[in-house]
Amino acid sequence: MSKKTGDTNEATTDAAPAAEAPPLVINAQYIKDLSFEAPSTPGVFQTMQTEAPDVSININVNAHPVQDRLFEVQLHVRSECTVAKEKAFIIELVYCGLFTLNVDQESLQPTLLIECPRLLFPFARNIVGETVRDAGFPPLMLNPVDFVAMYRNQLEQNSAADTGGAPVN
Repeated sequence: MSKKTGDTNEATTDAAPAAEAPPLVINAQYIKDLSFEAPSTPGVFQTMQTEAPDVSININVNAHPVQDRLFEVQLHVRSECTVAKEKAFIIELVYCGLFTLNVDQESLQPTLLIECPRLLFPFARNIVGETVRDAGFPPLMLNPVDFVAMYRNQLEQNSAADTGGAPVN
């Protein structure tokens, strides 16, 4: 009887990992592209003493299938700083992650465009802040991003485009 119990446990043990695969696995994170320009240095440092900088930040998310259930999620961060109509700096970062997703088809898009970038963002934020600081400027601290709102805006834009630009009520 104990042998029969052992056989049952082995079958349960073998089946359990397949049934309990985590919904999201981070396989790798990496910088795909990083660019920093400071075209007005060194003069802009003097100007920054008397003029307040104007900083614009743009963040986008893209996702691409690599293999079955394996996706590359790209977090694009671009920022420009202008001081007295001079470009102080421009930074562009494409920070990526390779994710294995074990979710149903309905959850795939939200997971790729909300959860995955949410996991990547702290690392991208750190890279941007340190790069700007290492270039001699005050560190650029990116505020938290609401990826849910970004996803909803994208859905609304896609819906409006599908209906010929008319808002959907």
